[in-house]
Amino acid sequence: MSAEDDLRVEGARCLVTGGAGFIGSHLVEGLAEAGAGEVVVLDDLSLGREANLQQALGDPRVTLRVGDACDQRVLEEMAGSDGFDLCFNLAVIPLPHSLEHPRENVERNVAMTTSVCELARAGRIGRLVQFSSSEVYGTAVSAPMREDHPLHAHTPYAAAKAATDLVALSYATTFDLDVVLVRPFNTYGERQNDAAYAGLIPAVIRRVQAGEPVLVNGDGEQTRDMTHASDVARGTLALAVARGVSGRTFNLGHGSEVTVNAMVAALLEALGRPDHRVVHGPPRPGDVRRLLADTSAAREAAGYRALVDVREGFARTVSWYLASSRPAGP
Repeated sequence: MSAEDDLRVEGARCLVTGGAGFIGSHLVEGLAEAGAGEVVVLDDLSLGREANLQQALGDPRVTLRVGDACDQRVLEEMAGSDGFDLCFNLAVIPLPHSLEHPRENVERNVAMTTSVCELARAGRIGRLVQFSSSEVYGTAVSAPMREDHPLHAHTPYAAAKAATDLVALSYATTFDLDVVLVRPFNTYGERQNDAAYAGLIPAVIRRVQAGEPVLVNGDGEQTRDMTHASDVARGTLALAVARGVSGRTFNLGHGSEVTVNAMVAALLEALGRPDHRVVHGPPRPGDVRRLLADTSAAREAAGYRALVDVREGFARTVSWYLASSRPAGP
């Protein structure tokens, strides 16, 4: 395994759990473009899709293993005798699932992280980059939100992600492991899940295509820090090889906030349907009212800043869904 001074993506052997998912697939592409020696993806395809890796799997350095990140034997087999220089743990059961199956959501999210940490404890991972979520903060008490903002999980998913943060950092402290936490804010972009537990953008597109009214939970004045997946991937790669970051947590966001109502209006404009009907339903259980990232720590540590403007990113994302051979929806 590499010491911190020797960390680099070029030539590295990398493991990406959850790598066939939305953010994971962008990260896999980024690793290949940065010259990684080998990129091994582990995904059970419950949420991710092999199609998300269509471009990446054309590279002989990238392989996909379908399996469960909870399975310690699978992880050990994949690590082999050489182990991994870098491991990016994106394996996750998403937020909406926790509203229907809270116990399963908490237990599986914690179990997947613990399994990866055990692999690191066995000396098979050089640096673990653990993916957190802005949901752990809950509604902003102060904004922009720094990494020391109080944690106030509104949902079982958010509580599970806060728990996985603590699990990973506890392993780092107890067993002297190299662990870095990245905390993406509201990530969107091409290949965002558009079926079960769909995000806002594909859900709006799907309803417009079906001629159905767009549904907004609550009054729509809740705000989000919308961050394009390419920015999250770039920031993650920069932090993965940065010095002096072990044991620390870093926000990855755009640094601006936009209301859900404004997002829906922008999406309808991009779809050429500005007058499409919008209806408001009851608030989603445990919904966060305000999110706005302070990204100064990531900027100082690794030169991070978001490059994709929200309006540009929305237009790019809508164009991708409309042009994709896989339409938005089941």
